[in-house]
Amino acid sequence: MQLHQSSRRAYDHRIREHICRTRNPNLFPELRIPRSTTTSWLRRPLPTVVSCQPQRENVTVLRERIHKLETRVCTLAAVLSLQRALLRVSGFSLEHNRLPEGEAKESVVRAVARARKALPLVGILRILHVSPPRYHRWTRAELECGLDDRSSCPRTSPAQLTPQEISTIKEMVTSNQYRHMPLHTLARYAQRIGKVFASASTWSKLAGERGWRRPRTRVYPAKPKIGVRAARPNEYWHIDVTVIRLITGVKIYLHAVIDNFSRRILAWRLAERLDPTTTCEVLLEAGKEIGRVPTVVADSGVENVNEQVDELVDPSVA
Repeated sequence: MQLHQSSRRAYDHRIREHICRTRNPNLFPELRIPRSTTTSWLRRPLPTVVSCQPQRENVTVLRERIHKLETRVCTLAAVLSLQRALLRVSGFSLEHNRLPEGEAKESVVRAVARARKALPLVGILRILHVSPPRYHRWTRAELECGLDDRSSCPRTSPAQLTPQEISTIKEMVTSNQYRHMPLHTLARYAQRIGKVFASASTWSKLAGERGWRRPRTRVYPAKPKIGVRAARPNEYWHIDVTVIRLITGVKIYLHAVIDNFSRRILAWRLAERLDPTTTCEVLLEAGKEIGRVPTVVADSGVENVNEQVDELVDPSVA
């Protein structure tokens, strides 16, 4: 019987030293070092080695640099894949969307300038879906005009608003300090204090085009949730008239008096026409048991606000 002894593989001490320093067991994939071997190297301390051969540190440094660069490339590729997925989901593309704000255009131009160190301009614009004429138009924009989308240049239309004036208008329109002023009043106020000299129609046009929303905070006290509440019976009465249309088309008027405390209907009467005397008759019928007419709460209808009702409720008026 023959026994076959497997030969033990030996590795250069510099390989082990480099793997232990970088803590990366897959640093030399071409050597096919077993996982158990690299794990034992990482777990044990480095042995003392005596050698007469000069060490080639340049190869080790290059391997480290290659490993770092490969890791960075993998990270950047993952980030780029996530960004592309997000753009696909959002549906945003510079090919079919405008950038009216100058700051957005400036950021794109700066990003293109940084990317030109590694990529050609044609490839960058193809990635951004921006046509070359559009990009060169942005880069050739004069400093006096800026990159904001406007109908014409200030040199040919000196009377148009500057970006600073538009920014001032936006600040005043959206400010809580001026929420109580209508736009036409706010436009005149801005002229009076010397901030912006523009008509009220210009203010309204800018607010509508740019979607500026004015604050809607209440500046007046909230309406009371609880109305008149009586503390005892016959303290407050309510009187009103309800118009009822019959099947025949005839209108009749239902006068009724209700007590605020008990919510009881004290008296009611039907009439064929709206007559102030009917209101007096209903009040007298309701008050005949108590011998007086308490405080009456009514609306300002002609059946309630008249001389006859005033004399009945307050005899001193007569």
